[in-house]
Amino acid sequence: MNGSKAGANNAAGDRPVADSVSRDLTVGVGVARSGRLSSLGDPLDFVMSHLEPKLQRMAPHGNRLRLASRDSRSTAEGAREAVVQLVRDERAVIVLTLAGTQVLPVVADTCEELGVVCISSTFPWQVYYYGRGADRERPFSRTFHFCWGLDDIAEVFADLWERAGGGGRTVGCLWNDGPQGAWSRHDRHGFAPAARARGHQLVDPHAYREPAADLDAHLTSFREAGVDMVTSAATARDLKLFRTSAADSGWRPRLITCSRWLAYPPGSTGPDGPPPQANVGTLVYWSPGHPYRSSIDGLTAAELADAYEQRTGRQWLQPLGLAHALFEVAVHALRIADDPADPASVAAALRRTDVETVAGRLDWTSGPVPNVAVVPLAGGQWQPSARHGYELAVITPGRVDGLRPTAELISG
Repeated sequence: MNGSKAGANNAAGDRPVADSVSRDLTVGVGVARSGRLSSLGDPLDFVMSHLEPKLQRMAPHGNRLRLASRDSRSTAEGAREAVVQLVRDERAVIVLTLAGTQVLPVVADTCEELGVVCISSTFPWQVYYYGRGADRERPFSRTFHFCWGLDDIAEVFADLWERAGGGGRTVGCLWNDGPQGAWSRHDRHGFAPAARARGHQLVDPHAYREPAADLDAHLTSFREAGVDMVTSAATARDLKLFRTSAADSGWRPRLITCSRWLAYPPGSTGPDGPPPQANVGTLVYWSPGHPYRSSIDGLTAAELADAYEQRTGRQWLQPLGLAHALFEVAVHALRIADDPADPASVAAALRRTDVETVAGRLDWTSGPVPNVAVVPLAGGQWQPSARHGYELAVITPGRVDGLRPTAELISG
């Protein structure tokens, strides 16, 4: 991943972004309104419209707080342009984003280069941190993140594999040749070492190129190794290809777990059969059942999910909670900063931030590495639902205190 080195300095970082006379405090949002990541843009847009009237009354010390956004277009180039426009034209003191593998690092790196604060989520923290060139001796200066780790994914998936039973401890890895596969395999910071530490043997055939033409070699390797469960970071398209090929060959794994693109409702069974996510185990990082409240207005997770469904007519989705928490963290940092118009002061405030949000407690004072707070994970599964076609059921509470399971695991 290309990007600025941690702690990079730039002349722009030495000037206050907000005007010291007008004291307009602008929170910029890099939002994917077009392109393949637009599903991440939807919860951000909803939260912006939901919170903006309240945020206008919450600026510290009598200042004025406003929101401004730009479309990242779901591309690295568009993401950089969005950040530059937010800083240059809107004079944003903080930039918020939810984005994907190719986009989020560019948003964060551009903020680091321009000397403004960035707060981001939905990206395993090891990829965010080490993938952008930081380490404990060279942490980032202005960019902050909250998310789960690759090791946390492995722990949750191991919970699900062990819940599936069958006595099998051999798991097939459906991993690509891109960042998802490379970081899953990483021998220090990845998924694989944590899964092996739980006693599971991983069968990892050659990496495939996306989009996959066929996955027959993986099927053969899995069957020869006695695999009865599969873990993946595949797209929905490639996951469907794998499941169809497996069914055509007469082989059916006891359980499939997948960490990518499964935050979104898969829809109902159609003429081509169930969606590729059906009965797939995945991460639960936020749900209406999470016992959390907003630090801005006291809204519960259940109330936020209901508000989204009532206004949009669409099923709630996991990134909604993280999108809301981005704004909660930004407001908290601006309120406790010595000078909320100075990015250096806001960054210092974030380093001492420990705040309860609708996505849970976010603590930057005790993160695994500087500038990172961890979101705990539970284990879930997309199961048939009379209300929505498929619903994300909570199977194992994992590390989420107070979260109750809502269903038993479907396996076999």
